[in-house]
Amino acid sequence: MLALAVTYLILAAQFESWVHPLVIMLTVPLALVGAYIGLFFSDMTINIYSQIGLVMLIGLAAKNGILIVEFANQLRDAGMEFEYALKRAAAQRLRPIVMTGFTTVFSSLPLVLASGPGAESRMVIGMVIFSGVLVSAFMTLYVVPTAYSWLARNTGSPLQRTMEIEKLEQSIPYKKGES
Repeated sequence: MLALAVTYLILAAQFESWVHPLVIMLTVPLALVGAYIGLFFSDMTINIYSQIGLVMLIGLAAKNGILIVEFANQLRDAGMEFEYALKRAAAQRLRPIVMTGFTTVFSSLPLVLASGPGAESRMVIGMVIFSGVLVSAFMTLYVVPTAYSWLARNTGSPLQRTMEIEKLEQSIPYKKGES
């Protein structure tokens, strides 16, 4: 819970919004459900090693959501219409999300298939990462654009306030002697 709260607050500071981090954090339950399903079907338990894997999984799942939301925000800042920016962001970030998902899933296979001393701990971490990323990477492609469309539709462009402040600053006459 602490990892979720810290991740949300960091994202809220980065995006200067409460809505965009919420959209991103919707990927985390998908990853956690995938991890628990993987642990259940492989007959592994929730222990300290699986909890370490779950904390790591929060960051891995949020990363995919960040890719879509950040790119959509950049397109909106450039002046694109909301719907078009969202569709283009989802389409252009499809390949990076799929590639990083496959890379992470296949890099966790040696942990899942480990044998020898200490293999049990590596297997649990590997299974959490394997199943959690497998589920979240592909569900992210559907959930994040849908959630962004529902939740962020009425928000302005992320740089809208900055542009409004700059416009106000330019409209204020500058007096000699003031800094």
